Amino acid sequence: MAEERDLLPPPGAGGRRRRPRYELLGCGLHGHHLVGTDAARVRPEDALLVRASADGLRWHRCLRCDAWLPLRPPRHPARGVPPGRAEIALPLRGKPLRDRYVLRLIALDRLLHFLVLGVLAVGVLVFADERARLRAPFYRVMDDLQTGIGGPGGSGHGLLGELSRAFAVRSATLWWIGVILACYALLEGVEAVGLWFTKRWAEYLTFVATTLLLVPEVYGLTASVSPLKLLTLAINIAVVAYLLVAKRLFGLRGGGRAEAAARARDVGWEALERVLPGPAAPGTTREPS
Repeated sequence: MAEERDLLPPPGAGGRRRRPRYELLGCGLHGHHLVGTDAARVRPEDALLVRASADGLRWHRCLRCDAWLPLRPPRHPARGVPPGRAEIALPLRGKPLRDRYVLRLIALDRLLHFLVLGVLAVGVLVFADERARLRAPFYRVMDDLQTGIGGPGGSGHGLLGELSRAFAVRSATLWWIGVILACYALLEGVEAVGLWFTKRWAEYLTFVATTLLLVPEVYGLTASVSPLKLLTLAINIAVVAYLLVAKRLFGLRGGGRAEAAARARDVGWEALERVLPGPAAPGTTREPS
């Protein structure tokens, strides 16, 4: 008896499709997410993920970007049929994938803050501990420089002036500054780790910490304006706005429930079914079950 061959729609034809920008970035970095490449045969119920054509090729659908890739059946299959839905861990798509990339960019910014503040904290604490030993060599160098330039006129400006004022600060004050810098560095490090792993608590922590930081940043602009200050302020305002609006913090735009619903809509099997290719076309067939 001849094997029945059912017509299938051509992969990628028809259907309502998104413009997979972040998905293409993810596939470019990590490769396409395909299933059933090691299966001996393809069943009709696998058509959402993999399809066989009359020319002997199989079309495998990337579960991240929805691209269909032609591959030949395996010579030595490891399993009889493609895995079922319960066996497949779906990759991130849509808004959840976009949020991962944005949050990780913010995490890298916080990591940079952690490193800079950590170095400053160590420097201040070491200086506070070694200041008595460094005081005599420092002032000796200052005297030599002042003699070489013909007087003390330049000693109160620039790096030498800042160092001179640092030696005049009380030791207790320096220790407090070092501890505050270390605590701030630790806070930035915690934010970086939490955001990298897309933790909800990290979004709240980053929002609160960044919002409080806007006050001294705006106040600093009243004293002097520089491109770096403006850039830092713009980045922090963008971070606050993104976390508040896009991540729906504090119940905004439906809050956490709406966030979870949007995630389920973009990542679940329903999202894959919404962009299933459309009507049948001659020449594309299923393999026999």
